[in-house]
Amino acid sequence: MMLQSVRYSPLSVIILVGVFLASCKSSSEPPENDIVKDKEKLSVHVTTNIDKFLTYASDNKSQLNDSLSLHGLDLVKKVYEIEKNGSIWSEDDAWKPIADSLFSDIEDSRSSGLFPMDYHYHELAVIRKEFAADSLQRRDAALWAKADLLLTDAFFEMARHLKLGRIPRDSTTLRNDSLYDEAYFLKTFSAARATGAVLQTLHGLEPAWPEYLMVKAGIRSFLDSANFKRFTYLDFPAKDSSKFSELLARRLAEEGMYNGPTLPDTASLGAAIRSYQAAKDIKVTGKISDGMVRVLNNTDQEKFKRIAITLDRYKLMPESQPQSYVFVNLAAYLLYVYDDDTISLTSKVIIGAPKKNTPLLNASISNFITYPQWTVPYSIIFKEMLPKIRKNVSYLEHQNLMIVDRNDSVVDPNLVDWSKMNEKHFPYLIRQRQGDDNSLGVMKFNFANKYSVYLHDTNARGLFSRSSRALSHGCVRVQKWESLSRFLVRSDTIRFPTDTLAAWIGRREKHTVSGFPRVPLFIRYFTVEGKNDRLIFYSDIYGYDRIDRNKFFSKRKV
Repeated sequence: MMLQSVRYSPLSVIILVGVFLASCKSSSEPPENDIVKDKEKLSVHVTTNIDKFLTYASDNKSQLNDSLSLHGLDLVKKVYEIEKNGSIWSEDDAWKPIADSLFSDIEDSRSSGLFPMDYHYHELAVIRKEFAADSLQRRDAALWAKADLLLTDAFFEMARHLKLGRIPRDSTTLRNDSLYDEAYFLKTFSAARATGAVLQTLHGLEPAWPEYLMVKAGIRSFLDSANFKRFTYLDFPAKDSSKFSELLARRLAEEGMYNGPTLPDTASLGAAIRSYQAAKDIKVTGKISDGMVRVLNNTDQEKFKRIAITLDRYKLMPESQPQSYVFVNLAAYLLYVYDDDTISLTSKVIIGAPKKNTPLLNASISNFITYPQWTVPYSIIFKEMLPKIRKNVSYLEHQNLMIVDRNDSVVDPNLVDWSKMNEKHFPYLIRQRQGDDNSLGVMKFNFANKYSVYLHDTNARGLFSRSSRALSHGCVRVQKWESLSRFLVRSDTIRFPTDTLAAWIGRREKHTVSGFPRVPLFIRYFTVEGKNDRLIFYSDIYGYDRIDRNKFFSKRKV
């Protein structure tokens, strides 16, 4: 017997698919209103509604309803399993003190570089207002249940952000994330409830680094004068020039500099650009530039995101700081030496140019050399030196450079066929003879790292007077190199009396100084620093803030 094929009309197919999808979808619906007349039964109804919300959220990708989701459903479910879905933050028709404490912390979370909206602030504020204004609403068990879940979820999300931040681990992260699993945050939650000290428990999760605390201390004064009016953010260079022109016109209109069509023409946009450049004391060209975009993006809302990024970067550091360490903040062009929580030395530094970034790293200073000899990296030889040598071999003599073969023997540069030298064939090293005109200057500080960079003096000391000092090939030039060397050997006055280093330098002698306790070195990038309860903002010279902003903070509302 042959089976006949069955044909379905397009409409019947749509209906069948709809029925199938409907059958797959959970039959549960999120609770709406549940007004309880008998106050004594309110807690029972709240428990029932918490169960309904969690069931719905489990079946609907963590959503409590069409517009509201939980950030950490698994943690929230575990808490309410322990509590048998009972209310945590309220009792009868009143908030517990811990709920008031947590809500106040959410409301004030910007002072910790956090965004209140990440912790259901708007929804909780509306619910609290409704409860305060309407006695009938205080009998709505569904609303109490929703508020309870939101507060629990907010606690865990805030705890994660205060402890781990929002920027993921990278190659320089020294934090042990294996310690911070669900059990850790459940324990934190239990401690906050048991003691009632919600604020102290949460903020006890933050880093204790002095630099972090100084930034945090300056946030309050920033917030006091900040204007968080939302402005259009410009990402430059732009992938879509037409779309960028629209955004630029909108941004200039927000400054009162443009009143032309939404789709701007070249003439009207150019005129607006010139007006803005003149008003902001930028060179008037009528053309958009990276510098002009930086000024346009330098709004208080974007500054706050840079504060948040800075604090998060500290959360990638070790749990506690060493007793003594050297800390280089590339964005500030400064080196700090910390000893027993005190800054014992501050020095200007010169760092890698934007296309030759100084790498972020963790290391330990192991030794330093007086009157060092510089072996030129191949990258510099091929990109910068080789064209000049081919043009005129005397360039080597003028730069105090010598050619060395693989046997470490000096080679006469006039005997080398430079036209045949290239990246694939270069059997030599180029070294700069030691002396005052050596690019490393008088002293070089060594630390093991895969980038072949180091701290050193320089023969171009006049560059330290510049405000923008991203000028090197990647190494860090230290203005107060002599003070740094004295700090490193401060505990060994027998081998290194105070006048010994000075005598070596005076006699231009090469010595390798080692045997002192290794000092941890952190090279980092923070565009915000705190000083005297105020914030200092530095230029995002390497664009790292912009990258993190676009990845992790672009949609966050201050």
